[in-house]
Amino acid sequence: MNGVVLAGIVVGVVGIIVAVLLGVAAEAFKVEVDERVTAVRGELPGNNCGGCGYAGCDGLAAAIVAGNARVDQCPVGGAAVGQKIAAILGVEASMSERRVAYVKCAGTCDKAGNKYNYYGVDDCLKAVIAPGGGAKICSYGCLGLGSCTRVCDFDSIAIVDGVAKVNTETCKACGNCANVCPKHLIDMIPYSATEKAIVVCSSHDKGKTVKEACDAGCIGCGVCKKQCEAGAIDVVNNVAVIDYDKCTGCGKCADKCPRNIILKK
Repeated sequence: MNGVVLAGIVVGVVGIIVAVLLGVAAEAFKVEVDERVTAVRGELPGNNCGGCGYAGCDGLAAAIVAGNARVDQCPVGGAAVGQKIAAILGVEASMSERRVAYVKCAGTCDKAGNKYNYYGVDDCLKAVIAPGGGAKICSYGCLGLGSCTRVCDFDSIAIVDGVAKVNTETCKACGNCANVCPKHLIDMIPYSATEKAIVVCSSHDKGKTVKEACDAGCIGCGVCKKQCEAGAIDVVNNVAVIDYDKCTGCGKCADKCPRNIILKK
């Protein structure tokens, strides 16, 4: 019995000593947390999507307070959250324009030809390692197997007639779809660009090759460039590219495009 009592006393004493040591260590090595970081983190939506360029909302909150990120850098929270964070930090809320994703491909099932029938896993990351980079004749085209749709937390992208299509009204520009696309077909553009003109092709092949592969591919003819009085469009590596800082949204490039691959609202 004395042994049991002694063991209990020893355990109790050891427990007290460990508790004291832990308390001392916690005090000695504690990291001071800026209350503003906690407040900013409380305003962020908590999606941890990574669209801001940081690993998660905690990282973004710390970066904002440190002055390394904009107050409106969260693509999910947007301007509304940016205003609240600016108020917490006592700074001017200088907002950047909202951005959205867009898919640079118009090769739908009726327009883009196939080299063979693909019967593999419905995953673009798997299909791209098949011969020719996928079933489509155009090696730059959307594979249409939905890898981008599965990583979108906002249900803003869907496969329509064999090509990914973005709902720009609900898109938060988190960038997950762009990161997963093995063809690198998805870009983030200013929302205002969707009301101007968008080139829906990314093929760098020459005209003859493009025509053989897809009825909706850019042939790099340069007609759009000649029509643009603002000098906002150029042909780079056989595909039209728009400078949205210069684009006025006149729509002349879209009206004259012989392939109808420049969209305008």
